[in-house]
Amino acid sequence: MTGIYLLLLLVIIFMPGIVGSLLLLVLPVPFVLYSYRHGWKSGLLMFISATVFTILFANIVALPFTLLAGVGGIALGGTLNEKRSPYETLAIGSIGFIFSLLSTYLLIQMVMGVNLADEVMKAFDQSFAMSEGIFSMLGQADQMEARIEELREFVAFLPDLIPSILVMTGVIFAFVSQWLSYKLINRIENKSFSFTKFNQFRLPTSILWYYLLSMILNMAAGDGQGLLYLAAINVMIVTGTLLVIQGFSFVFYYASVKNWSKAIPILVVVFSLLLPGILLYLVRILGIIDTGFPLRDRIAQKKES
Repeated sequence: MTGIYLLLLLVIIFMPGIVGSLLLLVLPVPFVLYSYRHGWKSGLLMFISATVFTILFANIVALPFTLLAGVGGIALGGTLNEKRSPYETLAIGSIGFIFSLLSTYLLIQMVMGVNLADEVMKAFDQSFAMSEGIFSMLGQADQMEARIEELREFVAFLPDLIPSILVMTGVIFAFVSQWLSYKLINRIENKSFSFTKFNQFRLPTSILWYYLLSMILNMAAGDGQGLLYLAAINVMIVTGTLLVIQGFSFVFYYASVKNWSKAIPILVVVFSLLLPGILLYLVRILGIIDTGFPLRDRIAQKKES
């Protein structure tokens, strides 16, 4: 498995772009499969050997890839080895990927002396300057100035959202790696691993309290500065996103109960993402109601009666 991992890593290094980005999502799978078959300790030994071979055959710059894939993959595979439920596996795997992403971010910033947030801001500033120059040549500078200023304000807000971005990225990595691993294990070992149907997805009620507390702290922090503000805004964004997912899950559940076409809930998701200012807000409210009240139980009772 270490050899397969190194092959994938070398392809990512020498083939950047779309291919490399897609393979980055596949990179943890060898760790997942090995840890699933042999447990946490064997997975850790594979991680150590992969780290050594990364330094020898790739480059020390590639170490963050090994850290990301190794820690997250071992967390997923070890949990699969313990026969946990799909969403327990996803939760533990997400923690592993979030930890590795945070470690990588701190490693790059502290050891290599590169401030990723500043570099991203510089790249956006250059892009904005180039855009202003192009629109000025076309005689549309006045029309686009207001829009570019709005984008500048949004980009200036991005460094405050780094914790949320790391969390969401970690969850995405965990989900994709787990899904790919399920597919491979099912094909190789004739198993039947799968996620619970999306329309059965349910959040714990405690999420509502975290969301409410973050809203209160965000209002109390008011000035948009300090650790309290950063903690509040990031917890609010993460829990709010989870409640949106809960709202979408309820839409799929309701469509299933009413025997509607599968296209209807999919269209709801698409239009909500296209018109986030209106529809996502309503979907979040639906997620709050579905999480806090036994809405599905009542619908199920009505269907039975």
